[in-house]
Amino acid sequence: MDFLKSIAIAASGLRAQAGRMRVISENIANADSTAQRAGVDPYRRKIATFKTEVDRALDANVVSLGRVRTDQSDFRQKLEPGNPAADANGYVRYPNVNPLVEMTDMRDAQRSYEANLNVITATRRMIQRTIAILTA
Repeated sequence: MDFLKSIAIAASGLRAQAGRMRVISENIANADSTAQRAGVDPYRRKIATFKTEVDRALDANVVSLGRVRTDQSDFRQKLEPGNPAADANGYVRYPNVNPLVEMTDMRDAQRSYEANLNVITATRRMIQRTIAILTA
C-alpha cells in the first residue's frame, strides 16, 4: 500500500469538502437577503460540483472542487408591499435557498470531511506502526 498516495487522495477530499462547505455557508448567509431595489434578482443559490483529476506525481486520481453553478429554480415570493424591493404587485423575491436543504448538505459535507480526516489519521498510525516494527 502506498501511504503517500492514500494521504494525497484523502487530502484532496478534505480540500473539496471544505470548498463545498464555503459555498453552503454563503447560501445560508444569504437565505433571507433581498435585492437592493425592485426588478433586480436577489441572491441565487450556488451549487458546488466536483471533478476528478490525475495527480501525475503520485499517479493517483484525486478530487477537487469543480465549477460552482447557480441554481436556476424559481425565487421565493412574499407579499410585502412596504418593502423597497417589492414589485408593482407588492411581492418581494427572496433567494431560492432552503435553509433545511443547506443544513442537510452541510452535514453531508461535514461527514465526508471527517471520513477523509479519518483516512489520514489511520494512514499516519500505519506509518508510525511500520516505523516502530522496523526499529524494534
